[in-house]
Amino acid sequence: MRREGYEFAVTRPEVIIHDGPHGKEEPFERLFVEAPDSSTGFLIETLSGRKAQMVGMHQDHNGNVRLDFEVPTRGLIGFRDTFISGTGGEGIMNTEYLGYRPWAGEITRHRNGALVASETGTALSFGIANAQERGMMFISPGDEVYGGMVVGLHAKDTDLDVNVCKAKQLTNIRSSTSDIAVKLVPPSPPSLERSLSLIGNDEMVEVTPKNLRIRKIELNPTIRARESKRQRYAAMEAANA
Repeated sequence: MRREGYEFAVTRPEVIIHDGPHGKEEPFERLFVEAPDSSTGFLIETLSGRKAQMVGMHQDHNGNVRLDFEVPTRGLIGFRDTFISGTGGEGIMNTEYLGYRPWAGEITRHRNGALVASETGTALSFGIANAQERGMMFISPGDEVYGGMVVGLHAKDTDLDVNVCKAKQLTNIRSSTSDIAVKLVPPSPPSLERSLSLIGNDEMVEVTPKNLRIRKIELNPTIRARESKRQRYAAMEAANA
């Protein structure tokens, strides 16, 4: 679709839940993994957090291990990037659909807050240098951004508005040689699959033929702050109830 020139916005993927005879049911899959033996602990720990159950384990004489899991389909969303990095690109994974089974429970998902562009324009080195002190950046100097666009991940759990279009004030006085060049950390733009697994409930992935962007569903920062405050109060009332 991107090759044909389509542009669209995608929210976080969700599985279809059924009401079965014993309550909620969700789709399950059999996951077959072949990876170096050294990554066994990582795979078991990561998949256990995604409600997977190991049903088989086989080792060969070449230092590899084959693991079989039964895992909810929603537990596999975004797992591919984690699998590639955790196995150093040496792992192979395949899945087989098993059908609907009883709900496995909530899957804990933690992600830091977002660095959100506060201005529309062209990202500049000075603005990015200030923002990268707060977290990891997705963009480079020269990229076009707009207000409400997610330009990075905050080092803390809360969202933070940053002005990556801010330019350095020019004067005829140079205080030190550190003013000559701005040191930037190479950005880490997420892939399409990682973007879909990364976004929160108030975000979406904007897909165009040339670019992938993560943005807030509500671009207005005032409305976002008001909604965030309302959700915090609702959570506090629910906890005290």
